[in-house]
Amino acid sequence: MSTRPQQPDPVPEGAVPDPAQDLPAPGERERAEPPPEPGADAATGPDGADQDDTSRVLAELEDRWRRALADLDNLRKRHARELERELAAERARTATALLPLIDNLELALAHAEAHPGAIVDGVKAVRDQGVDAFARLGYPRHSETGVPFDPTRHEVVGVVEDPEAEPGTVVEVLRPGYGDADHQLRPVAVVVSQRE
Repeated sequence: MSTRPQQPDPVPEGAVPDPAQDLPAPGERERAEPPPEPGADAATGPDGADQDDTSRVLAELEDRWRRALADLDNLRKRHARELERELAAERARTATALLPLIDNLELALAHAEAHPGAIVDGVKAVRDQGVDAFARLGYPRHSETGVPFDPTRHEVVGVVEDPEAEPGTVVEVLRPGYGDADHQLRPVAVVVSQRE
């Protein structure tokens, strides 16, 4: 009996070869030459070029990171300055809207000495001017009676029995409110009707 491995039969023309026939025999696999072991400088290459590239990329990324931090700090400082400027400008606009009130109060007081009855008319005119200033600032006055109670606009400070009004209706305004439900300086202080 021969110990030599038997040769496979040749593949007929046009047939698909069996992939198992291309594999080495079990004994041949161990005899194959193993791949070379990587050396100490396998990661960096023979001349360290990859290490230089990595150091350069790392330095570039660190520089970009530092620049981004500096930009963020500058943006934060700029935002704080702009916010301060906007607050100062808004205070100035509000004070400018209220200045005519002081001027008209002074005129009313000056005329009060000459015409004591004119003070009431002057104070009413100043009040109307103040209400108008608040409306222009986005806070219209609300002092309506006979409307249904709305917890987003009204603050109940009293409840009365009123047979002529529907229950839950505003029958008296004790203090007017300014602004709407989403931007309100203060709610309307009201007395609401109820029935027993």
